[in-house]
Amino acid sequence: MDDLLRLENITKSFSGTQVLKGICLTAGKGEFITLLGPSGCGKTTTLRIIAGLESPDEGRVLLEQMDVTASDPNKRDVNTVFQNYALFPHMNVENNIGYGLKIKNVKKEEIRRKVKKMLELVQLEGYEKRMPSELSGGQRQRVAIARALINEPKLLLLDEPLGALDLKLRRQMQIELKRLQKKLGITFIYITHDQEEALNMSDRIAVMNEGQFIQIGSPADIYDRPKSSYVADFVGNANILRGTVTHIEKDIVSFQHESGMGSFLSRGHRFVTGMPVTVAIRGEQTTLGQTDPLYIDRKDRMSLHGIVKEKSFSGGMLHIALELANGEEFICNRHGIDFEILSGDKAVIGWLPEHCIAVDLIEEKP
Repeated sequence: MDDLLRLENITKSFSGTQVLKGICLTAGKGEFITLLGPSGCGKTTTLRIIAGLESPDEGRVLLEQMDVTASDPNKRDVNTVFQNYALFPHMNVENNIGYGLKIKNVKKEEIRRKVKKMLELVQLEGYEKRMPSELSGGQRQRVAIARALINEPKLLLLDEPLGALDLKLRRQMQIELKRLQKKLGITFIYITHDQEEALNMSDRIAVMNEGQFIQIGSPADIYDRPKSSYVADFVGNANILRGTVTHIEKDIVSFQHESGMGSFLSRGHRFVTGMPVTVAIRGEQTTLGQTDPLYIDRKDRMSLHGIVKEKSFSGGMLHIALELANGEEFICNRHGIDFEILSGDKAVIGWLPEHCIAVDLIEEKP
């Protein structure tokens, strides 16, 4: 895939505080990349530097191999959609969408033709004369996207564009945006702090924290193969356990935790007895019972002991919170609205080693 965008060692500080710490990123033509991270991690600053609204202290921004680091925003083939949509309240839908072409002195007939095409694309035919105040949040968001797309940019930047919408409408607009992006073949750089949004929409995700990219990869890479406890916890709320390696047999590594024993697949890394290890296990990949009869004879089976503290239902899943012997919280997830174990019950948590992954490993040099 040809690179459309390349960020090379971008740094940025405000009032002596470094908010970007030498980040690097490439985006291919037609790719949907999401910058995912908590508030204040540097996502919006990165987007503003790509757009030309901020200048980096160090590093380069390249668009189609051309250095645009010092170029003005209007000299870059880039458009931006913001969370608040930034529509002109005194202009109707048609004039809002066509504004970018008007200031370029495009002929009125050509503007009308392109506006009509954009309205069909975002499924707002017949809304030409409506004012922004007469539109729903989702409709205003579509107008903002149409206004950005009418200039046919090579790169579209989206700064939490669904943040002001209710949950149901957000889900609908995620599908619409992805459909639109694939149909047009335009590169999208998308900002969100919503992990589900990132997993649902992206070709690749760049997880950010404190001005750095912690891990960049496909949704499957980020979710199933997190490299750090931060990524495992931030994307999918994995349980993080720390223990000591006790036994290694072929590719299965066993470890001792304060609340029991466990095991995981080595996945090509070298482990030795006695070394500390940190692992991540997702709640939906665990078993939960008051005894562990199915795997009681398996040495590669995890057997953690805890006490059920509470149960809650959200997002179609039952979340069961347990307190382990060392006081740490462990979450098990189940489909359905309830589970036979009650609050206060002692319980045994288990999983298969292939569902457990070691994280925070020091990369081995070849």
